[in-house]
Amino acid sequence: MEKKDTLSKILAIVGTVLVWIPILAPVVFGFVSLGMDGIYRFDYLMPAELGILAFVGGALLLWAAIRAKSRQGIIAWGLGIAAGSIAVLMAFGDVEPGSLEWAIVVGLLIAYSMAIVVMGVGGVLLWRDLFKK
Repeated sequence: MEKKDTLSKILAIVGTVLVWIPILAPVVFGFVSLGMDGIYRFDYLMPAELGILAFVGGALLLWAAIRAKSRQGIIAWGLGIAAGSIAVLMAFGDVEPGSLEWAIVVGLLIAYSMAIVVMGVGGVLLWRDLFKK
């Protein structure tokens, strides 16, 4: 039996917000920089730096999805790919820009960021499932 109670809704809302913060923060701060300095600066490493928010949010989303028996796959896959990408990314350590290792690190960072976006989309879809009558 699926649970669409208040706890599931709160978990889904908080989890989705936490997952989207690492993705939206660099965009918002880039526009702040544009307004202050006239130059748009995009910090492409910020999603990884704020990764703890994405992982806590992903865990909350997975908990809500399991309780609601809805969107478990998309959230679990996103969380797993994000965790795996970051784990492999950290194993590389310092790399020389322009090298093959650098290209792999950038690819892993892109995979991590896309996995967070997938979790965020899964969270929004979970909201829709939980709040429809």
